[in-house]
Amino acid sequence: MTYCIAASIDEGLILVSDSRTNAGIDNVSTHGKMHAFETTSDRKIVLLCAGNLATTQAVLEQLHRDKLKNATINLNNVESLFEAADYLGHVSVEKQKQYKSSQGQSAFNPTASFILAGQIGGDPHGAYMIYAEGNSITSSANTPFLQIGESKYGKPILDRFLKLNTSIDEAARCCLVSMDSTIRSNASVGSPVEMLIYRKNSYSLDEYYCFDDDDDYMLQLRRSWENKLREAIAALPALDKKSNKLIRMVL
Repeated sequence: MTYCIAASIDEGLILVSDSRTNAGIDNVSTHGKMHAFETTSDRKIVLLCAGNLATTQAVLEQLHRDKLKNATINLNNVESLFEAADYLGHVSVEKQKQYKSSQGQSAFNPTASFILAGQIGGDPHGAYMIYAEGNSITSSANTPFLQIGESKYGKPILDRFLKLNTSIDEAARCCLVSMDSTIRSNASVGSPVEMLIYRKNSYSLDEYYCFDDDDDYMLQLRRSWENKLREAIAALPALDKKSNKLIRMVL
């Protein structure tokens, strides 16, 4: 499995993904889930992938091929991120159909989901989540982030702290804690962790980071977060036993 996050806030985008594809007792493998496309200078587009690895690789290959051949619709000529997400959804559905039909009635599951993020022309930056069915949604003012994969473990911190006006550096730390919390609770998510910070209107993807499990910064971030959590729990108000009403269970 995997876990990917895309935060779209006022200052730009934060994209974070893990690299684990298998987590059996004796079969742990890694594969990058973050893919930046070489496009014309008026746009920057990045893709995060989750789900069947064969499907995601086939989709990526098709997107690259369409771009190189200057197909009628490709990442260099779509006019908006929404149009790019719609195009990606169609490609994904077609690849899933091909794999499903070739496998017959087997238990093979070709489904995949994606997050497409970036900026095109003078439009605002943004992010879209593309479901396995090909349809998509975008982030909102109330929920300025999207997740695919093992999302439940890392969602609480994003819900509590990530807002549109959160500074981009603080939002990046928040997303890394979300990823680290997921790695801690789910063996199917693991390092290396990739992070890309895109600052609005920069049309630059230079702020890229890759953290191994023993990376000094990630270890420091993990220890600091755990220590602050312990301090916060210890500082919570004590239970008021006097005002508590006793409820008896009647059998």
